[in-house]
Amino acid sequence: MHDQAETVNILNAIANAQSPQEYQELNWEGSLEDYLKLVQDTPRVTRNAFQRIYDMILSHGMDEYSEHKKRITRYRFFRDDKYNGRDAVYGIDQSLNHLVDIFKSASRNYGTERRVILLHGPVGSAKSTIVRLLKKGLEEYSHTPAGAMYTYAWTNIANDLEKEVYALVNDELPCPMREEPLHLIPPAQRAKLVEELMRNISDKSYQIQVEGDLCPACRQMYRELTRRYKGDWFKVMDHIKVRRLVLSEKDRNGIGTFQPKDEKNQDSTELTGDINYRKIAIYGSDSDARAFNFDGEFNVANRGIIEFIEVLKLEVAFLYDLLGASQEHKIKPKKFPQTDIDEVIIGHTNEPEYRKLQNNEFMEALRDRTVKIDIPYITKLSDEIKVYEKDYNAQRIRGKHIAPHTIAMAAMWAVLTRLEIPKKANLTLLQKLKLYDGKTLAGYTEDSVKELQKEASREGMDGISPRYIQDKISNALVNEQFAGCVNPFMVLNELESGLRHHSLIKSDEQRKGFRELLAVVKHEYEDMVKNEVQRAISADEEAISRLCSNYIDNVKAYTQKERVKNKYTGQDEEPDERLMRSIEEKIDIPESRKDDFRREIMNYIGALAIEGKSFNYRTNERLYKALELKLFEDRKDSIKLTSLVSNVVDKETQEKIDVVKSRLMKGYGYCDVCATDVLNYVASIFARGDAKE
Repeated sequence: MHDQAETVNILNAIANAQSPQEYQELNWEGSLEDYLKLVQDTPRVTRNAFQRIYDMILSHGMDEYSEHKKRITRYRFFRDDKYNGRDAVYGIDQSLNHLVDIFKSASRNYGTERRVILLHGPVGSAKSTIVRLLKKGLEEYSHTPAGAMYTYAWTNIANDLEKEVYALVNDELPCPMREEPLHLIPPAQRAKLVEELMRNISDKSYQIQVEGDLCPACRQMYRELTRRYKGDWFKVMDHIKVRRLVLSEKDRNGIGTFQPKDEKNQDSTELTGDINYRKIAIYGSDSDARAFNFDGEFNVANRGIIEFIEVLKLEVAFLYDLLGASQEHKIKPKKFPQTDIDEVIIGHTNEPEYRKLQNNEFMEALRDRTVKIDIPYITKLSDEIKVYEKDYNAQRIRGKHIAPHTIAMAAMWAVLTRLEIPKKANLTLLQKLKLYDGKTLAGYTEDSVKELQKEASREGMDGISPRYIQDKISNALVNEQFAGCVNPFMVLNELESGLRHHSLIKSDEQRKGFRELLAVVKHEYEDMVKNEVQRAISADEEAISRLCSNYIDNVKAYTQKERVKNKYTGQDEEPDERLMRSIEEKIDIPESRKDDFRREIMNYIGALAIEGKSFNYRTNERLYKALELKLFEDRKDSIKLTSLVSNVVDKETQEKIDVVKSRLMKGYGYCDVCATDVLNYVASIFARGDAKE
């Protein structure tokens, strides 16, 4: 009985979650007159597909941020917050801005509404994800009051004899193209109607536009009813029932997807519909609109969006339909006149196919009607990390721990493969990656970073796909040899072993280059864990902050040829040269360069002050590293890590090592396994004498 009661409670909870009011709103029905009143109250219900999709993106809000002195808009829509970022797109805000600008232009009828939007980029660069977001977003937007849209159906259309002969049960013909109800207004009277509607509406910011004509099926029905009622338009409109239109990809309402197949198994009727031969027997002619299935993808996607997967792999026969659909907003169903459509046409393709398009002179018409948007790989490390953290996090990965930096190192290698080698001889690829990620480097300003980006025109269009990284992280996670915890070396080894058979690597030279970049990443990881262990040993941010403040005070006095007040004695003293050099030597600043380095630090602080920002030593990577090393040197004698290697650890040392391990676990995200591993690894480095003593 208890179980039965529990089941009833669950069912009641499900029932209570359903909203009858929402159902009624989404299934609203009324006359054409009712709809015209709706238009007066909310003229935006008449928006076209481009206007609707642009408003849908804006409805999620936006943020602005500055990157390398450039203002960039981040549209929250592409963060997919409703689904916890499942389809979130990171790191390509400029490309997304370009896409939204096209929608904005098209929504204002500036010309781009008559173009095919082509997302172009390497494999795995989120092209499909962007389109999936747009389709999903538009579908959900149509459920909201702000995204409400309407279509109509013809009712009571058969006389008694027809009902008997044709056994009509549901005496109704929904518009097969889900058209805007204002299409029912005769073209000659539309301007007058719009003028009247605009006079009475409160929202003057939106101009009602009625473009397009009835589809063949509705045109035939309109003609027959007009003949039946001898031209009485009001009686014809009595047969119209306007209803709310809710877009749905699964129900094939307003959202279509077309994927090329083998040419023998596909023809243009998949785009524009086909004759229903069974109904020819009923209606007597293959040119009767009632004997035609308006269920091609162009028909289905009317009022919404159609996605062309690998659009440039289409056969030429399909491209003719695409040209008319984009430029004229018309399609040509078999045996019927050109039919108006209102939909966003968006396709995506990879680079080899696009190069074919450029080299094919017979495709000039398509090239001319295409707006290309490059969707590159991410070239900013922090954004690339977000891509993998979305899939590999503590909530999704059960039973295994991912050691700190594992995802970051895989992401670092991926980004390095996508960057072009800097033309400046004194700049390494790794330094370039850090500059792109917002880190500072002596001698490089935001203008310098802009120059680096400008000179690397193809950056992000080549390199390793995120899918390859995801595959190798997955391999490491399911490998039973790696019990309990997966660390960066395990994933990096997976990445390296997979290069032997990677199908997208073009040459042995490229493969060799990718392996060399793996070595760069391993070396960087080595430095990172050394620093982390050093921080865990010193583990005193306040001490670092005090040391930094002391250093800056002395540098300021030195560069301005002033004296420093001793905080303890109150006496003015000469700048502490020994302190300054002990810090600068940690990052290999020679005696001959010390003046330049100190001036750079002061100039950097001054530049921040002009922008209203305060100096934080963490933003200057070199200085932060120097301060940590100095503090570590001052404290390193309190613990001997190298004793771990010899396996001879006295009780007092073991206690200190346990404290460091505890700090690594609490402050840096290590588990007991990977904390022990990283301490042993760093101890081996110290034993080799690789660490600065």
